[in-house]
Amino acid sequence: MTPGLVISAPASGTGKTTVTLGLLAALRALGHKVAPFKCGPDYIDPAFHKAAAGQPSYNLDSWAMPQARLLEMVAEDQGADLHLAEGAMGLFDGVARPGETGIGASADIAALMGWPVLLVINVAGQAQSAAATALGFSKMRPNVHLAGVILNNVASPRHEALVRDGMAQHNITVFGALPKRPDISLPERHLGLVQAVESPDLAVQMARIGAFIAEHVDLLAVMAAASSRAKVPNIPSAKLPPPGARIALAQDAAFSFIYPHLLQEWRSEGATILPFSPLADQAPDESADCAWLPGGYPELHAGPLSAATHFRAGLLAFGRDKPVHGECGGYMAMGTSLIDKSGTAHPMVGLL
Repeated sequence: MTPGLVISAPASGTGKTTVTLGLLAALRALGHKVAPFKCGPDYIDPAFHKAAAGQPSYNLDSWAMPQARLLEMVAEDQGADLHLAEGAMGLFDGVARPGETGIGASADIAALMGWPVLLVINVAGQAQSAAATALGFSKMRPNVHLAGVILNNVASPRHEALVRDGMAQHNITVFGALPKRPDISLPERHLGLVQAVESPDLAVQMARIGAFIAEHVDLLAVMAAASSRAKVPNIPSAKLPPPGARIALAQDAAFSFIYPHLLQEWRSEGATILPFSPLADQAPDESADCAWLPGGYPELHAGPLSAATHFRAGLLAFGRDKPVHGECGGYMAMGTSLIDKSGTAHPMVGLL
């Protein structure tokens, strides 16, 4: 298979997303085709991946997905020069009880695919001690290979030299050192980053992050460190059938949390996706077999959704005779009312 890497870290908030987006954008600018992935169940990061890489990012969840399906999803994009997967939380973090293929840890994906790990370490407030973190991570699981590290929040050239010296004493490769740059970070809210669709200057942001990473990371060394041991399974994995032949799908800034691979599977099974925008006061197509309201942030758009009377009446009428699936924010919108952060209640669809 195409060689790959996992971008991981000891914990959340260390700079994984910034490094991943920067690598995607920088390598794309050099003419490389990089296929992005996200370890675990996440809707927000993959949207940023798509903006940086220019193609969809697919989720690889070792807890929820069978091994054969994980391998198939990676094998489906063999035209790429590199597979790049962003981890979730810390490299070995997951749930207590194993699921389909593992505990949901990024390390599960690294081991299954044979992708080496680039560990992003926040070295603020430490120097040679950072090597102990990298060394411990390199020995935690024998089937997970640490390619090396990228240092984040480097305070000065002297600080960088001290950290590099500690790493060199233990033969740990340093692929780059990122100085403190507050303007590079992306805005966040309670479920993670602010959505890509809410960023009007997204292309400018991706270019800026890409240039930052290109300046401070050895891109050729990163490409050379990638590898893969994965093989395409002989027996295709079982896929869930689409919920209908014609699926009315809510898609706008309020309802954007849906996995690209799910839509791809539905289409491959012959289903037709009929998008509609509740924020534009559009109702689901009456010819659809079912309506699907994904998650998102409807609470940020409660006023416009409440004012979308055609959408509300149309979905209510649709739901009298046909199934309506709502998850997370979509389920919230199906209720009687939605209370925004100011405490104001806004009438919703009233299906529940």
